[in-house]
Amino acid sequence: MTEILVQVGTEGAVPSAARVVEHPAWPALKDAVERIRPWQAKDGSIDLDAEGAPARAEAEFEVRRVVDALDELSPLLPHDRAYHEALAKDLTRWAEGGFEVPDFLDSLLAFHPAARREDGLQHLVVFPMYTQNGNPDRNLEAVVLRMVWPDWLAELERTRYDNPLFCGISFEDFTAGYDTNSAVLFPETIAVREAPERFTWGGIFCDREAARFRRVSAAAVDLLGLELPDDVAALVHDQKRCEEAFVLWDMVHDRTHSHGDLPFDPFMIKQRQPFWMYGLEELRCDLTAFKEAVKLAGDGVPQARDVQVAVLFDRMFRFPVTGERVRNYDGLGGQLLFAYLHQHDVVRWTDNKLTIDWDRAPQVTNQLCAEIETLYRDGIDRPKLVHWFAGYELVSRYLSPHPGSKWAKGPDALDLTQPPRKLVDDVLPDEFPLSMFYEALSKKLKNVIASTRGITADSTERIAA
Repeated sequence: MTEILVQVGTEGAVPSAARVVEHPAWPALKDAVERIRPWQAKDGSIDLDAEGAPARAEAEFEVRRVVDALDELSPLLPHDRAYHEALAKDLTRWAEGGFEVPDFLDSLLAFHPAARREDGLQHLVVFPMYTQNGNPDRNLEAVVLRMVWPDWLAELERTRYDNPLFCGISFEDFTAGYDTNSAVLFPETIAVREAPERFTWGGIFCDREAARFRRVSAAAVDLLGLELPDDVAALVHDQKRCEEAFVLWDMVHDRTHSHGDLPFDPFMIKQRQPFWMYGLEELRCDLTAFKEAVKLAGDGVPQARDVQVAVLFDRMFRFPVTGERVRNYDGLGGQLLFAYLHQHDVVRWTDNKLTIDWDRAPQVTNQLCAEIETLYRDGIDRPKLVHWFAGYELVSRYLSPHPGSKWAKGPDALDLTQPPRKLVDDVLPDEFPLSMFYEALSKKLKNVIASTRGITADSTERIAA
């Protein structure tokens, strides 16, 4: 099949093959993967002796269908040729080895989407993996995606926010593991025999984030009686603008995990610590994106104002009332942002209506970012446990701890002869419960949030129409 030119947004034309999902081999590959998935155990293996398991020949046949479909589709994507060749070998080896715990390290090492970031470039990805915030099991998944990398974003990455591993991506089609709340494609979720020395890419589906943001924000605005400035109202109804806001937000957020005055044990090193520390780290990264967006707005970058609105609305309306109340660190960060803005009179809940002081919102939001940055800078000189208590003190200045909390009672209530990681056991699952405001909002938004499972830009536009 010859290459054609496909128009992508307003950035002009880029060379791309015809859409992978329109080729008849794609539904065949997808069907084969969907047949394999229910046979797999949590670790990705298939126990051929288990009750209800397929015959080995049947499982091998479905893997062969995947490989054959891959052979047909790979010529559409010459930039992924080495990856697809390694993938076919990994699939075949998995089948020939009796479907034990899969090892797709070779194909993972051959996949380099960040090496060629071109707006609209397609990738066909197949891996045994769990989907973060989606399916916790390492099932085989297949996803067709496009790179989201407009010229203006590429220029910002080159000149201000170097992040060579970041990939903004959007969905074309996917198997069941992505018919969930997952909006990321991360290499660390893939089944391999050993972790690589370093990962070379990470992808975030800005189209799903944008579609979810639009649906939840529109519902929250209506429920809370919030009157929006014209430009903000237009943003909530514009999928393209929201995608651009999220891809910029995500790029700055992602790089912030390794930038700034970080304590010796930064967030990116796997460790056991109280969930409010993770909440503060995620909020720090979001507020850094907000702070940079304020600067970019002063420089005339059109997407900068939209990033500020996206951070405020997603953090205040969706994060606190999404997911279970068990070590929900993203929810905690959203609660903290709302409480901070409320206690500084930027947001007001009066007469059952929410108002926002849009003029003061940038300044006060940046104040919270500065408080967290000070916590981090001071943490460089603190022992770990002292740093955790300092983080707790920051959060509890604005949020009320659970009345039964040992941590709220201070160090004397804890057995300090235990190592710090053991003291994490004394953290309550919901150390900072929802306020009465959020309890009420949660009941009214829960069905809307549930409806965003598996959402795509197309599904949002269909509902809007």
